[in-house]
Amino acid sequence: MKHRLFAVIALLTLAACASDPMDGSDAVTITPHEPWRQPAEAPDGAIRAAPMPSAALDETKTLSRIVFASCAQQNEDQSIWDVIAGERPDLTLYIGDNVYGDVRSEDPSMPELKAAYMRLAQSEPFARARAAAPMLTTWDDHDYGMNDAGGEYQYKENAEALFEYVWDVKDERAARPGVYGSWIIGEEQGRRVQVIMLDTRFFRSRLKPTDEWGAKGKERYLPDPDPEKTMLGDAQWAWLAEELRKPADLRLLVSSVQVISEGHGWEAWKMLPTERDRLYETINAANAEGVVILSGDRHSAALYRKEGVADYPIFEASSSSLNLPLRKWLDPDEPYVQEPGPNRLTDMIIDANYGLLEIDWEAGVIDVSIRGEDGAEIVSNIVELPSLR
Repeated sequence: MKHRLFAVIALLTLAACASDPMDGSDAVTITPHEPWRQPAEAPDGAIRAAPMPSAALDETKTLSRIVFASCAQQNEDQSIWDVIAGERPDLTLYIGDNVYGDVRSEDPSMPELKAAYMRLAQSEPFARARAAAPMLTTWDDHDYGMNDAGGEYQYKENAEALFEYVWDVKDERAARPGVYGSWIIGEEQGRRVQVIMLDTRFFRSRLKPTDEWGAKGKERYLPDPDPEKTMLGDAQWAWLAEELRKPADLRLLVSSVQVISEGHGWEAWKMLPTERDRLYETINAANAEGVVILSGDRHSAALYRKEGVADYPIFEASSSSLNLPLRKWLDPDEPYVQEPGPNRLTDMIIDANYGLLEIDWEAGVIDVSIRGEDGAEIVSNIVELPSLR
């Protein structure tokens, strides 16, 4: 009850920003589905706010083309969304840092995050991508409200209320803390895709700070095996175990931060190794076949494969960033040095990118590729569905 009451207050605050000076002729026009979500009207009578509904999800449809992407700065070029729409995906997974709205003002009404969402809502390419395919979302730190924040973040309930408003959440996610969710799409046996989107922010324990800031391999954090620390929290762990027992032929396990990667000291599941082991054990205990991990966060992309932690090799594809890649932060006169990657199948991609899964159900294979801002394939890997059993 307290959570719902706060959500009402937070969303009414959002309404006060509906006539923000950033509003323009391309602002998204919405029809609120509940009276208390009604945002304020602009002077011309149009309703302008951040909500961004997408094409309706048909859970009976067999999926064959799935886009996954992360990390888009709302003030940077958004044209890559037209390239994504041109892929004609059956589904788009937007998996974190969907905007950059860090609340540096420490204002509980979260004006920076609201403004970031409103700017994204005004993007015509993004609107076309949302119209082209259903879009499922989870968050990462910069659309949670603070860089690298976890369960300690003081405004996490505010951020959740705003997330649910912006992404038009009407399902069970709106009734519980956190933004994790699961969908099984496709009715035909042998062609059912389960999408599990984890919340690696709302419940996560504090990470262990590095003892050598900026040093290769331990840039910000160190692995912390403390068994009392959690990545998902008790309720989400129990939920995940149940979801993995549901019948599905391909399971896309979405984590905003990387799971398998070992070669860096930024946020990742490696920083809570006991929890990462628990993830592998949960997959095994559920006899969950067909798991493929999708992740983002790093402002770079790569494909990974890990042997020996589950009943079959675990494959992970990381895609990041849509318009704020690592390349933009590097000295153009200095060669990029690849980070260590014992589980990495490809070089890291440091230019703008998105990921594409092309599923050939008849052949039993998935072509997993990372594509550039022009849509050209950069790297790819074939995953055979029988190998995920």
